[in-house]
Amino acid sequence: MQAQSSTTSVAVIRHLAFEDLGLFAEVLRARGYTVKTYDAGIDDLAAPIQSSDLVIVLGGPIGVYEQDRYPFLALEKEALSLRISLDRPTLGICLGAQLIAAAAGAKVYSGKIKEIGWGKLIITEAGMNSCLATLLEIPVLHWHGDTFNLPDGATLLAGNEHYPHQAFSLGTNILGLQFHPEVDISHIEQWLIGHCFEMNAAGIDPVALRHHSHVIQELVEPSARRLLETWLGQLSEQHFPETHINSNSA
Repeated sequence: MQAQSSTTSVAVIRHLAFEDLGLFAEVLRARGYTVKTYDAGIDDLAAPIQSSDLVIVLGGPIGVYEQDRYPFLALEKEALSLRISLDRPTLGICLGAQLIAAAAGAKVYSGKIKEIGWGKLIITEAGMNSCLATLLEIPVLHWHGDTFNLPDGATLLAGNEHYPHQAFSLGTNILGLQFHPEVDISHIEQWLIGHCFEMNAAGIDPVALRHHSHVIQELVEPSARRLLETWLGQLSEQHFPETHINSNSA
């Protein structure tokens, strides 16, 4: 697999400090990408979302529909909408996938259950012809209570027994993942501490989740790395243009 040029810029949009790039950081470093993280609610998100060669939008414990409480969501969604319209390489994880769905015109809303823990995906035929094939029969970490309708023109790649929309592609360069393949299990304690109230409310035992995470670590982490490597490998040089989006947005 050919590495991309070191001039390829990656903007990482982070909503919560410990929900970071995790395992994906080493994959991007190995390919020579220039990665910069922007914190939602603090940094200007419009400029990096619009100008970077690749954008990765990470997760967080808030809802896309809570724009009255978190006004930056509207600006983030607007910037993503422009990027999606140009089919620029974009990866959304959990909240990030929900933001992509919303930016593409789909409804995001509260689901019927809180899904927290490890579980396998049901990968569609289209998913088996995508980077999702690397996760066949591999547990992934779910940590969400919201879900979304598929945007018009999107291709469903995976679901599960609780939520039918777990992964989708839009255009040729945009990928939304409702689950968390990026999680570095050696840092799972941060999740157990940071989301303790959510876990308590959902009746999730941190001792059991910690144990399960470490038991399957050697199985799930290589598959997660291959997921990103495969997706990046599917983005040809033409998907990283030298000229960026022109915008007058602040």
